[in-house]
Amino acid sequence: MTTIEPPSTLSIPALSRPGHKRIVIRAYIALALAVGLQPNLRAQAPAGWTLTWSDEFNGSPGSSPDPVKWTYDIGGGGYGNHELESYTNRPVNAHMQDGHLVITALKETHTGPDGITQPYTSARILTKGLFSQAYGRFEARIKLPTGKGIWPAFWLLGSNIDSDPWPKSGEIDIMENIGNPTEVHSTLHGPEYSGAHPITAKFTLPSGETVNSAFHLYSVEWAPNDMKFFIDDHLITHRTPADLPPGTHWVFDHPFFIILNLATGGDWPGNPDLTTTFPQQMLVDYVRVYKPSQTPTATSKPLQ
Repeated sequence: MTTIEPPSTLSIPALSRPGHKRIVIRAYIALALAVGLQPNLRAQAPAGWTLTWSDEFNGSPGSSPDPVKWTYDIGGGGYGNHELESYTNRPVNAHMQDGHLVITALKETHTGPDGITQPYTSARILTKGLFSQAYGRFEARIKLPTGKGIWPAFWLLGSNIDSDPWPKSGEIDIMENIGNPTEVHSTLHGPEYSGAHPITAKFTLPSGETVNSAFHLYSVEWAPNDMKFFIDDHLITHRTPADLPPGTHWVFDHPFFIILNLATGGDWPGNPDLTTTFPQQMLVDYVRVYKPSQTPTATSKPLQ
């Protein structure tokens, strides 16, 4: 999230002449506008990486995600998981606030343009057709909601999905949570290792940490025949083609696009119950994508 220092912290020359005062004030306004219009100026790339795409979510309060960077999946068809939300493109379900993207799941009966009525609404935004990349580091800093039947995710799908339907196109789940505030899952899906039989790993946060009380950094570092998943730069799991079931093949060799969503219900998390409160909100501080500068340096740190 980009901030601009208040005028009181800037060194402003002595304003001895009225004309000088006007020039300095105009210069400060121009500087502030320039910084505000370029939110990535302060995004520091990890050592060994070069930034290729990002969204810092610094839009005006209440505004929708940047249409140059994001589009929407809309409707209530369950998305292959018997989910109970109707995804919309309404600001009430996805908007900017205080330098964050806020994705909100609401308990409300809603009929989408597909004619399907569901008891919840939420949002699922994606960069399909706008941005995709093969290999690199994909990361997002997120504060997650938790509760029975609440399913937030930060993930990637193969950009060839229209010509090679899932799971042949591949799926990279950088982070998923299904209600447990101390656990996250990182998963690969491909032909013959998808659905209920993916290549998955569960990570338990260190004692005292939870996904819903603070922001955490979720990332994947992806190279040919190599995939490393991290939380706060602690290695969750390291995958290569050797981890696949016999007779299957590695499909992570082409561009993938980004998805952020907050699902409600479904086969894996189960459905909300009387303990689940609404609204539920997923807060995203930023999403950033990098390519290797030369030879990437290790970013994993030992657990304390």
